[in-house]
Amino acid sequence: MLKPILAFTGLCLIATPRAAAAQGVTDHVAMGVAAMHAHDLRTGLAHYEAGLGLDSASYEANWRAAMALLDLGEQIPDSVKSPERDSLFARAEALARRAVAADSGRAEGHFALAAAVGRASLTMGKKDRIRRAPVIRDEARRAIALDPRHDGAYHVLGRWHTEIMRLSGFSRFFARSFLGAGIFKEASWDSATTNLEKAVELDPGRIYHRLELAEVYAHRKRYDEARAHLAEVEALPRRELRDSAYQVEAQGLADRIADKR
Repeated sequence: MLKPILAFTGLCLIATPRAAAAQGVTDHVAMGVAAMHAHDLRTGLAHYEAGLGLDSASYEANWRAAMALLDLGEQIPDSVKSPERDSLFARAEALARRAVAADSGRAEGHFALAAAVGRASLTMGKKDRIRRAPVIRDEARRAIALDPRHDGAYHVLGRWHTEIMRLSGFSRFFARSFLGAGIFKEASWDSATTNLEKAVELDPGRIYHRLELAEVYAHRKRYDEARAHLAEVEALPRRELRDSAYQVEAQGLADRIADKR
């Protein structure tokens, strides 16, 4: 009878640290989420990093840490050369890839990867942006396939179409040569509009969705529709840390198109 008891005790000793670590990760993720909702990015990230210290393969801790790193990096303007921002985006991409490796069957990891690659690309030269474009598109599509109501993934995909369509003549030639005519021809202003409209439909209270859609409408000379969304941006309550900055951008765009018909 002694051997079964000893064997059971040994299993408990092995299992207990694992269970404790799992619980610790869960607790840190929960505290990180609470901090992020309070717009305390550094505390939120610290909890996610603590969770990763207990389990580096945690899906939740990885994708949430990736998004927190992106939020932190976005506090530094793109117009400023910043190794700190670039390192934040690079780590965000690495953690998002780890999240996808941990569980490729859930949408948030793919969305985090699309967002991380896309956000980092905006600080790079046009050739580097073009080289990374297929990853952004593919990961956003995977997120949508797994969760057809993922507003963020539709936003990223809409932004992908916008960035491709805004390329200069030389960059378009390079993109066609590097990406191939098939991928390049997929990009269109119609698809940019449709995807951003879907993002707004799924989360009409998100300021960033409406601002991006208004910018596309303005580019396409659909000024009345742009103004309608810019008015919504001004009226909506701020939910995210950068919403005040987005509202300033929206006011600037509204001023620029005030007399456009």
